[in-house]
Amino acid sequence: MRRLKTLVLLPLVASTLFLAACRDEQQAGGGGAPQMPPAQVGIVTTQREALPVVSDLPGRIAPTRIAEVRPRVGGIIVRRVFEQGSDVQEGQPLFEIDRATYEVEVEAARAAVMRAEAVLMQANQDAERARQLVSTRTTSQSSLDTAIATQKQAEADLASARASLRGAEINLDYTTVRAPIAGRIGRALVTEGALVSQNNTEALATIQQLDPVYADVQQPVTELIRLRNALARGELEQIEPDVAKVSLMLDDGSSYGEPGRLLFSEATVDPASGQVTLRSEFPNADGNLLPGMYVRVAVEQGIDQAAIAVPSQAVQRDTAGRAQLFVLDPDNKIMLRNVVIGRAIGNRAVVSQGLDAGERVVVDGFQKTGPGATVEPVEWTDPSHAQPAGADPAAANEGAAQTQTPTEAAPQGDAAPAAQTAE
Repeated sequence: MRRLKTLVLLPLVASTLFLAACRDEQQAGGGGAPQMPPAQVGIVTTQREALPVVSDLPGRIAPTRIAEVRPRVGGIIVRRVFEQGSDVQEGQPLFEIDRATYEVEVEAARAAVMRAEAVLMQANQDAERARQLVSTRTTSQSSLDTAIATQKQAEADLASARASLRGAEINLDYTTVRAPIAGRIGRALVTEGALVSQNNTEALATIQQLDPVYADVQQPVTELIRLRNALARGELEQIEPDVAKVSLMLDDGSSYGEPGRLLFSEATVDPASGQVTLRSEFPNADGNLLPGMYVRVAVEQGIDQAAIAVPSQAVQRDTAGRAQLFVLDPDNKIMLRNVVIGRAIGNRAVVSQGLDAGERVVVDGFQKTGPGATVEPVEWTDPSHAQPAGADPAAANEGAAQTQTPTEAAPQGDAAPAAQTAE
């Protein structure tokens, strides 16, 4: 039995001694375990460039004009003559008020005009007769003066009657309630049979002009002052005098295709929020922008001639939320750099502090490495600008090889001699 155990152990001991001798030989010859090649990372080399200073501000859509439809005369609403929620034109009929009373007033005013005309005719005749009698010394001058005064009074009475007729006709026309402006009308706030008057506290309907529309946004006054001071110091270049480019982004994140223009900023600061209101105007021919809609407005307020920007995906965050970048030193070793991120322009982030021109920033592949590691830098290309193509088999194979660690490969190398020994 002892002899049998010896026979079994001898091959194992021999194989162990053989492997140890091979490893010693490799170490003596300067070899060792095979080293993995440096991880390949995509990098960009920073440079200073002219970039717009854009403030991304929240806001709401507001109509350019809004009008409440109110009656100018009192009466019973007999008919609504518009479609709720439709577009109406200025002067278009909206409601009909009962006309009967106002038609009677017009007829009475016309009769008063006719009576005044008859009285004036008689006064004119009396005055002419008095003039003839005075010329023949048949009557006194006082009689002529009285006739002339009566004539003037008749003329005044006729003018007053005609004015009353005009007023009655205007009131009759006001029984048709018309649109004061062109725009989109909302729902009717009264129904047929409702009694309305000139003193109504509630409007009959509301009309809003929606092409163009306003976008009112709020900006902290400190940010506005900082931008103006930067312009005054020459750190920023003004786009055009009193001009700022604006663009709009909808609540779902999509961009509104039409550009806008900045109209003005408020001269006062809201004491509660410390913000000023900026109003911009956007075309809205399709009617997609509705009053009260939440939007974000990008206001281009200047140009930074020496800005440094990196792809947004290169920016990392620590547990405290501070921005960090992986930067390569001259020996291609990774350094972790704390930076300050200012604003975003598309898919790029502007670095305001912590980075200089000419430095190499890791954009892709930093998941496979870490600070202090030596890497192989490759110029990174934005996928959105690259030509669509199929996957590179060589790159896929290389990536698969890099995912295999030396500790996974070593047991496989030792397993083969062990199997041969068992045989």
